[in-house]
Amino acid sequence: MSKIHVIHENPEWLPPLARAFDQRGLPWAEWNLSSGSFDLSSPPPEGVFYNRMSASSHTRGHRYSAELTAGVLAWLERFGRRVVNGPRALDLEISKVRQYAALEAAGVAVPGTVLVRGEAEDVVAAARRRYGTGPLILKPNRGGKGLGVRLFSDADSLAAFLADAPEDEQPADGLWLLQDYIRAARPFITRAEFVGGRFLYAVEVDTSSGFELCPADVCEVPAPSAAIGDAACPVGTAPGPRFRVLPEGIEPALRERLEGFLSANGVEVAGIEFIRTPEGAVLTYDVNTNTNYNPDAEAAAGLAGTDRSGPGAIASFLGRELARTQRVAA
Repeated sequence: MSKIHVIHENPEWLPPLARAFDQRGLPWAEWNLSSGSFDLSSPPPEGVFYNRMSASSHTRGHRYSAELTAGVLAWLERFGRRVVNGPRALDLEISKVRQYAALEAAGVAVPGTVLVRGEAEDVVAAARRRYGTGPLILKPNRGGKGLGVRLFSDADSLAAFLADAPEDEQPADGLWLLQDYIRAARPFITRAEFVGGRFLYAVEVDTSSGFELCPADVCEVPAPSAAIGDAACPVGTAPGPRFRVLPEGIEPALRERLEGFLSANGVEVAGIEFIRTPEGAVLTYDVNTNTNYNPDAEAAAGLAGTDRSGPGAIASFLGRELARTQRVAA
């Protein structure tokens, strides 16, 4: 039987999507790629395959799930299966460097970033060259859940942190990023959601109490200090963020650029996060192709349970794609 196949490695993220499928009477199955074996000489089952593999899979003990997914996606495409968020989407999910290059190629501005592979002293030396005695953000190229994303007052506080950095904050691919500290016009970031490559809605996220992935004004930059102390702000250790759906959405020109970026890279489902500077510039710093949604914000906006909610929009989109593939096969 032809059905929707959901590729993932974290069952805890499935229930909202499962309910949306079931409410619409859509046939579906999950493919948990925390492990598995596949006969590449045999054709895959029929249907539509939705890739939800996450860059943070290694933080749940699934270090090679992304690599396994890459092989499975190649197999699916070899046999002509319809894949939503295929190999290119996975490639961007697990590398912020490749995200930024693709965003800039599509005319989308990103924060200034330095890529470093080396020992702690190499990271610190790069920070001194770029930022002198000023503040900076440290983040892993492939991280997840905000682990390793920190704001430092200066290179000295960065050096103190790296001298004894927690193992679970190390980048999975060994690549560190140093990024410009962006002081937001207001203590908010915006996350724009896209389904089927088209804008769905945007949420405003209050970062005044911390936000996992935001290189924003999440805490005061302390005076330069050689001691680690409060000179490193671990983003996201404060109480959780507050979300609000923006009834006005985002401006048409920005929407067009972001949709163009998604189209150029074969990404159909994504959350894209950006920040606005006091001068009015918009800088995009994260693309999440394994997007999750805030149920409280959706409920407050009257979207919960409808085709305008995140899970509802994805289920309806995948249902249409399944019906289309069945018509083509008939």
